[in-house]
Amino acid sequence: MTVISDTSPLNYLALIDLQDILPALFERVLIPEAVWLELSSPAAPLPVKDWLGTSPSWLDRRIVSQISPDLQTLDSGEREAIALAQSVEAGLVLLDERRGRRVARGLGLTVSGTLGVLDLAARRGLVDLADAFSRLERTTFRATPRLLRRI
Repeated sequence: MTVISDTSPLNYLALIDLQDILPALFERVLIPEAVWLELSSPAAPLPVKDWLGTSPSWLDRRIVSQISPDLQTLDSGEREAIALAQSVEAGLVLLDERRGRRVARGLGLTVSGTLGVLDLAARRGLVDLADAFSRLERTTFRATPRLLRRI
């Protein structure tokens, strides 16, 4: 399955050193140029920039040339991730932000996020979910305790 990722899921998976579950879960992981730029910006956390600097072979960066006017209210990473998902008919788009998820679902895309990826990895025996959540809680990632319990 081809997966498109926005910045947030890659950022948090890299911060908790679980980014390598993505190629174990998905056939292809694509990111638009805007996401690459966000992950490599001076404001990005050092572990994220270090990871991206290794140029993971499973991460494929793409230029997005056409973006629907309907996506203009989103930030550049979300906008390009959704446009890329539409253009390559991706099986899944990874987005954490509520508004981006709502827009993507409204366009008929299947959506998951950081927590969904961790849950899938745990179901496949790739990670210990409690440990992953514990690591995630030490970052700036925000999720309600109720949501974490439900997963």
